[in-house]
Amino acid sequence: MIISLPTKTLLAAVAISSSAAVLHAQRPDSGPPVRREFRGVWVASVANIDWPSRPGLSTWEQQEELLHVLNQSVALGLNAIVLQIRPAADALYPSPLEPWSEYLTGRQGVAPEPAWDPLSFAVEEAHRRGLELHAWFNPFRARHPTATSEPAATHVSRRRPELVLRYGRHLWLDPGLPAARRYSIGVISDVVRRYDLDGVQIDDYFYPYKERDSSGALLEFPDSVSWARYVGRGGALSRDDWRRGNVDAFVRDLYRAIKRTKPRVKFGVSPFGIWRPGHPATIQGFDPYEQIYADARKWLVEGWVDYFAPQLYWPIQPAAQSYPTLLAWWAQENVKRRHLWPGNFTSRVGAGDSTRRWMPTEILEQVRLTRSVPGATGNIHFSMKVFLENRDSIGTQLGRGAYAEPALVPATPWLDSIPPRRPTAAARMDTVTGGLTVRMLPSGKERIWRWIVRTRTNGTWATHVLPGWQRSHAVTFDDVAPQPDEILVTAVDRLGNESRVVRVRVPSRGGATPSAP
Repeated sequence: MIISLPTKTLLAAVAISSSAAVLHAQRPDSGPPVRREFRGVWVASVANIDWPSRPGLSTWEQQEELLHVLNQSVALGLNAIVLQIRPAADALYPSPLEPWSEYLTGRQGVAPEPAWDPLSFAVEEAHRRGLELHAWFNPFRARHPTATSEPAATHVSRRRPELVLRYGRHLWLDPGLPAARRYSIGVISDVVRRYDLDGVQIDDYFYPYKERDSSGALLEFPDSVSWARYVGRGGALSRDDWRRGNVDAFVRDLYRAIKRTKPRVKFGVSPFGIWRPGHPATIQGFDPYEQIYADARKWLVEGWVDYFAPQLYWPIQPAAQSYPTLLAWWAQENVKRRHLWPGNFTSRVGAGDSTRRWMPTEILEQVRLTRSVPGATGNIHFSMKVFLENRDSIGTQLGRGAYAEPALVPATPWLDSIPPRRPTAAARMDTVTGGLTVRMLPSGKERIWRWIVRTRTNGTWATHVLPGWQRSHAVTFDDVAPQPDEILVTAVDRLGNESRVVRVRVPSRGGATPSAP
């Protein structure tokens, strides 16, 4: 059973977005451009960080919490949700391949009751609000230290134990086994095929971060069997290079599998924010190239991603891990001009002791700096909890400041560069409200993702970005804010291409007029 969002609640949420009009100086007849910026947030399910708030909630409570996440995202001015649906070879959706997650129901393999599909619900409700929904997968982790229930009979550690290794407090799919890589690609491809996703994202866990035993000694990842198999077949790489090659092959093959399954779905990776210490020269710290065998620069240079979200979880200063320095370096390496949407450690705002706590100004300045770097066109915030709690008013400050102006997700021309057909539109005088109602209809069969309605009054433009399911938009006016003298409508498709402009004739009282060419 799935509860429906009350119509008034949905319309109120949409109104938050559509009323976020921005005034512009007069522009040519095409109207002012809309800002292109990815404004995302990670919604983590592992250890119940963000959603659901705890395991074992009722179906209605889980849905209520998820709707609150979506509505708050709209109110904040975000345009994308990155929802974690596979934290540890489990599923927060009905899967034929993996068991239900214990972070949802409290026990792995136990379905929610009454039955519902959280991912289908999330996709539908996100789209109703004009939000993109990206499914976030952990590709190789098979058990997290916070897990308390026993693995279900359908878990990979029981169904295919030859693919799984125990490493410290974790269970891990062995990236050195082609069958393990194929297994995870199959899980992700199944979701891409069955759900109306906008994107797929994998995080920074490839080979695991190093663990230590009880005496403090580093533990070696126990992949001797797959390594010996590689050597026995004549492999000539060093063990470290072989491990990096396994991760490279996974990223490349996953990108290709997604494009075979549903070409328009964007694929993103969110790696550790440093490629290697010394790149650029002032950067110091952890080396994921050596420690977790992630050559993230290669994936970007090869174009095996549609978007790249390095976790730049450091402040602007000091120089050893400087947010703007790292961002500028990644932008320089982005030779295929893929989307560059860095991750921000927004949860540091209002958290921790005084030496670790960030002020909201740190994130506000990071967003401003991102906008100043050519090729960087958005941010993803970790994580939703900081916005739900509105720590130190960070959500309020972003929503009223940097995110007050509506924004479209940047277009992805290497996947689709053809704009939708110009829609039809008409305006009718509403004698009840004293305003105008603009009605929009698509031309052709292509799905409209967003509408843009621009109105000009006394030489000043206001821009409204609306969900594609809407077919009308109310334009109010009175003696203080007079009737607009120009109304323009465009349609935007799923990958961000904007149609030609429709100029809507403003009617005199008592009539409706069609769109003009």
